[in-house]
Amino acid sequence: MKLPALVLGIGAMVCVAGSAFALQGDADQTAAIQRLTARSEIVQALELAPDLEPGSEADLIELTEIPAPPFEEAARASRFAEMLQATGLAQASIDAVGNVIARRAGSGAGETVAIVAHLDTVFPAGTDVTVRRRGGRLYAPGIGDDTRGLVLLLNVARLLERAEIRTVADILFVGSVGEEGLGDLRGVRHLLRRGGPRVDRMIAIDGGSDSRIVNQALGSRRYRVTLTGPGGHSWGDFGLANPAHALGRVTHYFDEAAALVVNTGAPASYNVGRIGGGTSVNAVPSESWAEIDLRSVDPAQVDRLEQALRDAVTQALDEQNRARDRGESLHADFELIGDRPSGTVPLETLLVQQALAVTRFLGLRPQLGAASTDANLPIADGLPAITLGRGGTGGGAHAIEEWWAPRDAHIAVQRALLVLVASAGVVD
Repeated sequence: MKLPALVLGIGAMVCVAGSAFALQGDADQTAAIQRLTARSEIVQALELAPDLEPGSEADLIELTEIPAPPFEEAARASRFAEMLQATGLAQASIDAVGNVIARRAGSGAGETVAIVAHLDTVFPAGTDVTVRRRGGRLYAPGIGDDTRGLVLLLNVARLLERAEIRTVADILFVGSVGEEGLGDLRGVRHLLRRGGPRVDRMIAIDGGSDSRIVNQALGSRRYRVTLTGPGGHSWGDFGLANPAHALGRVTHYFDEAAALVVNTGAPASYNVGRIGGGTSVNAVPSESWAEIDLRSVDPAQVDRLEQALRDAVTQALDEQNRARDRGESLHADFELIGDRPSGTVPLETLLVQQALAVTRFLGLRPQLGAASTDANLPIADGLPAITLGRGGTGGGAHAIEEWWAPRDAHIAVQRALLVLVASAGVVD
């Protein structure tokens, strides 16, 4: 296999999210990747990567068709652990919260690099996850996000074993639970708990192109807002304060105020994702609720969005309570149901520099970016962590018609392998 020439040099510039940044120390990392990729076992691994893809399609289909709805990842975890064991990681096991963990021992004193993909999908129990093929695409809920990430981990493990690559640091392969939705990163929270396994650096595998390196944790705060009142008959109790009517006002006022926030300051977003409550079409509900997602890389922007939400609730309740002609007033409850911290890994951090150099080595133009992934927690804790893409092409993430296609899928495996090995170090 002819490997692409390195093109980074002293004073080189790289496109990073639309801006140019001088890469501090990039010449050192260019040279380090040159030395790494000249080693015979690394050359062998890179040459083997394309050969693994056709066979790994069966793994992707099998894992996709094992449902892994939020908080119900056990069946998929069990099979993924068996697959990791089959790569040569005999110690693959499942921890107390359901994470699959397999350690590949290094020659050093226990320093550990973790590579993580998540087991769960956003789809509820009962969703049809049968894989369908149309043209060159595979369609099924969750087939890309993040089942393909799990397959990438399997292929990286296979390459390490088949090419007999020996690292200095231990490598921890992790299939995490609870990355999506209300899982609130519970798998990685448990992994990084006090007294948990040692983790010095983390590479998460999730969405994004082969050029993208996520070094910014997109923070999010999620609330369930519940409005409660006495409830009653739609005719006989007409005039009671109605939680559903008030909730409509909340979403209207919040949308107006939050739009002003996202148009000023750091990038931010908001979403009313779920609404519920009530018992019947002919009953004044005693309870109405909404689940709301607030996001930004800047915690101050999330604070502003939260204040906009609280102000909207106050205004809506005041108006609905004043409009009633009988009964008790409405009350609101805010329940924090998700809190993902934000943060940034500086450009000069060694892990980021290694990822930039590897990406350029593979002939790609690297871009740094922000996302909400399993890397959020280590980044917020000051631990070097990045997120890399899972490879191939895809679309429709979080939709029933999600699809994935294997175009150049081996490139993501090569990139993850090289960044992992560069971070872990290779035994001379």
